[in-house]
Amino acid sequence: MTGAELGLFDLTGRTALVTGGNGGIGLGMAKGLAAAGAKVMISGRNEAKNASALAALGPRAAAMAADVTVPAEVEAMVQATLDRFGGLDILVINAGINIRKAAHEASFEEWRAVLAANLDSAFLTAKAAYPALKASGRGKVIATGSMTTLFGAPFAPAYSASKGGIVQLVRSLAAAWAPDNIQCNAILPGWIDTDLTRAARAQVPGLNERVLARTPAGRWGAPEDFAGIAIFLASSASDFITGAAIPVDGGYSSTI
Repeated sequence: MTGAELGLFDLTGRTALVTGGNGGIGLGMAKGLAAAGAKVMISGRNEAKNASALAALGPRAAAMAADVTVPAEVEAMVQATLDRFGGLDILVINAGINIRKAAHEASFEEWRAVLAANLDSAFLTAKAAYPALKASGRGKVIATGSMTTLFGAPFAPAYSASKGGIVQLVRSLAAAWAPDNIQCNAILPGWIDTDLTRAARAQVPGLNERVLARTPAGRWGAPEDFAGIAIFLASSASDFITGAAIPVDGGYSSTI
């Protein structure tokens, strides 16, 4: 590749906000953005994890504790990013939870908790960030969906519904914000080795073996597998891609 082509992926001078950026997939994406030159603000409710993540992200990163289900805290999170770095070019909507229960076992309160943490928070964060992304003139939104948007998960109905909603929200934002030169896309992670999926492996007998048998790549994904897709979707290399939902799953969703 020529220098000009490599420059398409250069994020120097851009600022990113990554919700849920203190661990797992979020931290994997934050590391990629930082490595490509971006200044990165991460948010997460666990301040100890925030501090640990900052040590891995380097001197151009900052962190703050925020509950992304609370509108005032979301607005404060965006404002803190603007105050610290002077602007916002890249929004990564990644914060979320899961409660593993079949629909007939889950309470309405558990259903609402997952929808609030995953989908309501995405709406609140996108809405709060929109003025800054528009002012940037080159805004990018990357939202973390799931492969469960492609097929159902019997043990995670609320999670699946929330992530399906993420994809539709991204498509709506892509259409609405295209005139502002803001590209909005979703990633659909497969089985990735994180704290969430380690809990799933402990709760679901035989899950590890089934995942390995169905995944053409022959392994679970790692948070580091999301650095490249984050750089691509945050950079000028993806300027004509918007409203897409891209699997990052080692081929899991391509097999039966």
